[in-house]
Amino acid sequence: MIQGLHHSAYRCSDSASTRRFYEDFLGLPLSGTLEIGETKSGRKTNTLHTFYRLGDGSYLAFFEAPDMAFGFKHQHDFDLHIALEVDLQTLHNMLAKGRAAGIETRGISDHGFIHSVYFRDPDGYVIELAAKAIGHDPAMDPALNGAREILDQWTASKHLRARAAEIARMPDAKNPA
Repeated sequence: MIQGLHHSAYRCSDSASTRRFYEDFLGLPLSGTLEIGETKSGRKTNTLHTFYRLGDGSYLAFFEAPDMAFGFKHQHDFDLHIALEVDLQTLHNMLAKGRAAGIETRGISDHGFIHSVYFRDPDGYVIELAAKAIGHDPAMDPALNGAREILDQWTASKHLRARAAEIARMPDAKNPA
């Protein structure tokens, strides 16, 4: 059985800049580094793997692998973002800290069940700090929130929209193009 998240790993272009953001700015201690000279498949590499500890004992991890091409791209929040839980006072403090440091900072956004602030790390990853709002737990309880039913309705509606779009693209037999 899955017990929790140990780490989630991402690429970075420079381990020192990544450390400054995650350790100095966010306050996540650098807890481990691994220099990798050869992969388990025997490929030679020159890679550094770093780990930053979260309060629950899990980690955010990064690979700096200059010998391997990687296409960093500007991420939209919907593409990828990493949400880290904080209390409301920390959320406000980090909002001010981000603005003062000149880091791209957005928020505070009220999502109903959480309040969020967003930053970009040196490689463009979106980092969300989220503070639970009153009513968070019932909002995230599938016995109360209808999560499965909403997903099922979305899926059915998506299929209907796709079919309608497909029909709309079909040439009209009465009015050939």
